[in-house]
Amino acid sequence: MVNSTCHVLLVHPRFNSGSFWNYGATCELIGAKYPAPPLGLITVAAMLPKTWSAKLIDCNTADLHDEDIEAADLVMTGGMLPQQAATLAIIERCRKLGVPVAVGGPDPTSSPEVYENASFQVLGEAEGILDEFLAAWERGERTGRFQAEKFKADVTKSPIPRFDLLKFDDYVQVNVQYSRGCPFTCEFCDIIELYGRVPRTKSSEQILAELDRLHELGYRGHVDFVDDNLIGNKRAVKTFLPELIKWQKSRNYPFEISTEASLNLADDAALLKMMQEAGFFSVFIGIESPDPEVLIATRKKQNTRRDIAKSVHKIYDAGIWVLAGFIVGFDEESDQVAEEISALIEEAAIPVAMTGLLYALPTTQLTRRLAKEGRLHDDFGTDDPDTLDGDQCTAGLNFETKRPRERILADFREIVDQVYSPESYFGRVLKVGKMLRMDGANGNLLGAGFIHDLKQFGRLIWSMTFVNTRFRAPFWKTVILIALQNPRALKSVLQMMALYVHLGPFSRFVVTQIEKQIEDIENGAWERPALVAAE
Repeated sequence: MVNSTCHVLLVHPRFNSGSFWNYGATCELIGAKYPAPPLGLITVAAMLPKTWSAKLIDCNTADLHDEDIEAADLVMTGGMLPQQAATLAIIERCRKLGVPVAVGGPDPTSSPEVYENASFQVLGEAEGILDEFLAAWERGERTGRFQAEKFKADVTKSPIPRFDLLKFDDYVQVNVQYSRGCPFTCEFCDIIELYGRVPRTKSSEQILAELDRLHELGYRGHVDFVDDNLIGNKRAVKTFLPELIKWQKSRNYPFEISTEASLNLADDAALLKMMQEAGFFSVFIGIESPDPEVLIATRKKQNTRRDIAKSVHKIYDAGIWVLAGFIVGFDEESDQVAEEISALIEEAAIPVAMTGLLYALPTTQLTRRLAKEGRLHDDFGTDDPDTLDGDQCTAGLNFETKRPRERILADFREIVDQVYSPESYFGRVLKVGKMLRMDGANGNLLGAGFIHDLKQFGRLIWSMTFVNTRFRAPFWKTVILIALQNPRALKSVLQMMALYVHLGPFSRFVVTQIEKQIEDIENGAWERPALVAAE
């Protein structure tokens, strides 16, 4: 047992600022600084000894000063690949200031060799290894590497995160996690490598206690269940959802909920109904490609067993709108990929279609195959520090492609250019607004966050009418038609249109960046990276 005192500074590194995912302009519109807080770090904070003090600095919302580091006995940091350059910079600052720094999280776990300058490497799921690190610190050790046994962490012992360390107004949403892991075997995904294929779930009492804590602290609004696949363990989630429904009803629905799930969610009408009654309003689904050959080759066969567009529409029938992910750059895709993906996005009516370039993440099946074939770039697991202000969605294709690289980039550019034109985007929003069946709890416009919603929507109306005047006509056309034809869907429609404040201009940036990459290839300015030697 650790009884000493220690002043810990938890530092969440900055994400690459340019991304479809950071919703920068939308955050600014609604008065927030960043979409979501660092759930991992505030969970680690809750696992520290009671005699230790903890301070959090999120570099996405605040500045980190040398004085903050010097006041700490220990700095704890780490994160994902798009945070790598920023994490390494934090480690270097700590070394110069003579303060021990411990690093952990998905990227250090996948690529520990990149983080060798950290005083400590705490790798794997924190619940399975943090006690060993704390015991070493108590013994006076100031360097070390600690590795958790894979997939063995007991999430039922995970504590309530230190939500009290957050400034709620800085964020669009707050995150919680019910389960870890995913039962599927997608070749490009690192989730199954980090957390396994057998989803492990918290107890219903445990996750409701987390929601209780948020409620006690006065938080109201958007809660995102950041599960790798919420329905990975359907039996467990079907046991949990009735309890969540009771909790929400008894408090007048203080939270509106989003999550991530697989497309087979559409097959289960009873599950969709429960999610609707629990207050779920949106779900992210990885569709990746409409091409069955691509899906089979990349081991995402689950998406070949159903009509994708009809499946999305079934989810709309539950009043839940879909955000979807698509990927360009698979070996098996054809020269018609841009047309095929754009057509599916329109047919399914998916406004927020996050399209990116295939990226071989460390430790994945894809990376191992490409290395074996001698096609993997030798810097595949390194985040370029020169792109800290660049766009992570244009930094893929870290391998030798089967189709000409410039052709893949042109297809990607065409998709982004087409689906994010104002006419296409607002057209899809209108379609979704008409399809959403808001006869459940997620159609309640008068929940506990109604006043907060009014303020945000007032800012949106001002922005679309007087600031982003190019969007004024399609915005008001959509608002008026939905108000007349499906008024209970108006809140969801406004949410989708708020995202376009970021997505519209950012898509123009992406198109420009991709055009520059194509030009560099055609002019011979692009230097082909060295390759990892074939195994």
